[in-house]
Amino acid sequence: MGKHIEPFDNRNEAIIAENDDTTPLCYFNSVKLVKGGTHTYRLGNYETAAVLANGTCRITVDGEVFENIGERERIWDGHPSAVYAPIDSEVLIECISDHAEVMIAGGRYEEKLRPFAVRPDDVQVVQYGSDDTKTHRKIKHVLGQANADKRGRLLVSELFTVGQGGWSGFPTHKHDEDREGIETRYEEVYQFRFDPPQGFGAQFLYTEEEKCGPCYMVKDGSVIAIDKGYHPSVAAPGYQMYYFTIIVGETSKSLIQYFEPAHADQVNTIPGIKDMIAKFK
Repeated sequence: MGKHIEPFDNRNEAIIAENDDTTPLCYFNSVKLVKGGTHTYRLGNYETAAVLANGTCRITVDGEVFENIGERERIWDGHPSAVYAPIDSEVLIECISDHAEVMIAGGRYEEKLRPFAVRPDDVQVVQYGSDDTKTHRKIKHVLGQANADKRGRLLVSELFTVGQGGWSGFPTHKHDEDREGIETRYEEVYQFRFDPPQGFGAQFLYTEEEKCGPCYMVKDGSVIAIDKGYHPSVAAPGYQMYYFTIIVGETSKSLIQYFEPAHADQVNTIPGIKDMIAKFK
């Protein structure tokens, strides 16, 4: 039931590789480059989004060149930029700024589509919750509703706790079964960052509503892979929490979340949360 990968230097090698033992639908790599540096990859059965955490890169997909991808110095400033690459594509990333970090999100898919760029103006932003309810969040959708006709079942977003401290993934919900109109099966991978970077939070995982599951302390660079169950998280007071989010559907392009009955009524008390739910569909 899920796993926590503690922060480490992955040396530009996949953190969640193809056919992962927990979340085989997902792929994740964090690539760090300096000016003139390059990284290439080709994933036979995974569509991907190469998202600039910081810096600027030239990204080439099967010979099609996308110039000047990335406009921000750090994840806390401005909106992300990205390039979508279909399955079985040859992807070349070239760093043209002094340095860059590229988050490569992947999802298993069957059909080869066409590559495209996501510029900052294309990113769909949703903000919901409140300081009073300790649920104030901002979500920046890179692959989502706005480009649903161009992608497969891969959803990619950046999630921020607004302010310092607070809850995310609440009311508690899951998406581990295909139940028509109720829930769709999606696997999920997060990488956490904190501002200031010494911050920390906690990730809860549990499958049975009346029982307790594991709780992991997450730090800057922690990765969580979720195959099933409820999965709320919380940031410690005094720190802003970010997590890069990869959500991949097994059969559906639309994410439908099932809220834990004991807490589902809070959907009606958190400002803007219904709009947030709609943006994932």
